[in-house]
Amino acid sequence: MDSTALIPVQYGLDTFYFVICGALVMWMAAGFAMLESGLVRAKNTAEILTKNIVLYAVASIMYMLVGYYLMYSSPEGGILPSLGLLIGDEHAVELVAAGGEDAPYYSARADFFFQVVFAATCMSVVSGAVAERMKLWAFIAFAVVMTGFIYPIQGFWKWGGGFLDAAGFLDFAGSGLVHLAGATAALAGVLLLGPRKGKYGPNGQINAIPGANLPLATLGAFILWMGWFGFNGGSQLKMSTIEDANAVAQVFSNTNMAAAGGLVAALITARLLFGKSDLTMVLNGALAGLVAITAEPLTPSVLQATLIGAVGGVLVVFSILALDKLRIDDPVGAISVHGVAGIWGLLAVPLTNADGSFVAQLLGVASIFVWVFVASLAVWGILKAVIGLRVSEEEEYEGVDVVECGLEAYPEFTNR
Repeated sequence: MDSTALIPVQYGLDTFYFVICGALVMWMAAGFAMLESGLVRAKNTAEILTKNIVLYAVASIMYMLVGYYLMYSSPEGGILPSLGLLIGDEHAVELVAAGGEDAPYYSARADFFFQVVFAATCMSVVSGAVAERMKLWAFIAFAVVMTGFIYPIQGFWKWGGGFLDAAGFLDFAGSGLVHLAGATAALAGVLLLGPRKGKYGPNGQINAIPGANLPLATLGAFILWMGWFGFNGGSQLKMSTIEDANAVAQVFSNTNMAAAGGLVAALITARLLFGKSDLTMVLNGALAGLVAITAEPLTPSVLQATLIGAVGGVLVVFSILALDKLRIDDPVGAISVHGVAGIWGLLAVPLTNADGSFVAQLLGVASIFVWVFVASLAVWGILKAVIGLRVSEEEEYEGVDVVECGLEAYPEFTNR
């Protein structure tokens, strides 16, 4: 059979694979919503659910208007991206029929959709870290800037052919560009926002503030675990050849094993440190393993992937404890899961990928952190001066559900 006759079939198969993986990543939005709503107090549940569904819509619109163009319309590379119009398949039929090197192997709209859900995932990381005391509309305003400008600019540096790509920085599916970026933006917001009332005592004590619904949080972690197969697997971009199909299978296997390694390692670490099997640490351990393997889920063996995830699971427990000692209040552990584990995942790339360089990986970590932190701090600062970031102490006590949304998630319960 003429090889050109297979191109339309491959185009259809790879486009279908791409959009299905994008749908899996979109479903991660539900995972974040469930995880976060389970880890906050009942009086703040409706507001955090509102944030999660609103941020997805905002990310979709802003990435369509600005973000996608910023990330992918500067083939000349460099630091500053340009603008362009990339969403379209007007010439796809002719190019596919003609075959050759110029023939696309999936729809441009499939690529746009896949990139949209990544932008939303980055912003979802921010939501849980600033929970229970931030004004809803301040968060929405930040989401506009984050998904439209801050995230796409640093994404362009690697995935759009910018200077990090030229320097040899590797980030297969976004341990840095998505997860570290989201955690860094969250850190900047938390520093300006301050801790929840009652979280830290005057003599250095740290007071636990339990979540309202751990079954819901566990469901969220399972949904995220499932969605991550699309997150990492879809980043292979195609699967219509034997080589790509094998690569996708390897990525799926490694993604799963890293989560398992992170979960078990966090479970053991929590047991040794606290004498208890802390479920919240277990959930965050699985997510830390997933974040860690995202930088390079293809080149490790399944055993190496398990160990990479396990290191992430250990790191996340100690990171959560360290941030509490520093009085950095992160109700869901997002900064530790996505930031610390994200950095570890990036630095682990050269351990299994011969093309990786520790120097290039460190350059990537530093570039992403500095840009996102400075830009986010500036935006959070402007919002704080203009509309304020934080609800009043009385409103925080009452709960942001009633204050911001005018309703409660669990109206039949009075125990808050």
